[in-house]
Amino acid sequence: MPSYDDRKDHLLHAAARVFAEQGYDRTSMRDLARASGMSLAGMYYYVKGKEDLLLQIQKSCFERVYEGARAALAPEASAEGRLAAFIRHHVTFFVSHMDEMKVLAHEAESLTGGALEEVRRLKRQYVDYLIGLLGALDGRSADSAQRHVAAFTLFGMMNWIYTWYRPDGPLAPAELADRMASYEARSASAGDLPKLATLLVSRRFRTDCVERQREAAHRLRCDQALKW
Repeated sequence: MPSYDDRKDHLLHAAARVFAEQGYDRTSMRDLARASGMSLAGMYYYVKGKEDLLLQIQKSCFERVYEGARAALAPEASAEGRLAAFIRHHVTFFVSHMDEMKVLAHEAESLTGGALEEVRRLKRQYVDYLIGLLGALDGRSADSAQRHVAAFTLFGMMNWIYTWYRPDGPLAPAELADRMASYEARSASAGDLPKLATLLVSRRFRTDCVERQREAAHRLRCDQALKW
């Protein structure tokens, strides 16, 4: 029999899928009950209502990705290695939580009051963690504003992959994460945060990854055609 935590995780994942497809405002508790396979009474055992469900989705994501990042960075000694590990972990985590990523991006301000403040606190904690990594990377060569620009540009690059990346496509999540990390390393090694920000928002990166998927798909079709 599934545990309490497993049942709650199932509910959160099902709700994230519906919110991502329909939007928070257009979703009813009955929609969520159908998607999760739970009764209305059963859902209220885990959450207080629709807004609490949205809160739990966002809270769970920020807590898990933050703790996961800290664990992923632990073995890394160099500033460059720690930043690359952060990128790999963030991308890998959200590739397996694409619906949750879309909810975080589009429903950030759908919460109100204390729920909104709680999510903002968790978000600031995660953003500040990345800014600290960038600070260790550049030493005194960049000011606080430059680090913030680089941090939010980096998040923008990573968080919008759900608009174009196919997790079931030929480009594996680990390879995508490695390629993203390698792009930042080109500027990170020079300690140039403005250059890093410019590179990350360039069309070249997105085009390169999309072309990589297309090339892999073509090779796969050729391999299949050669099989008797």
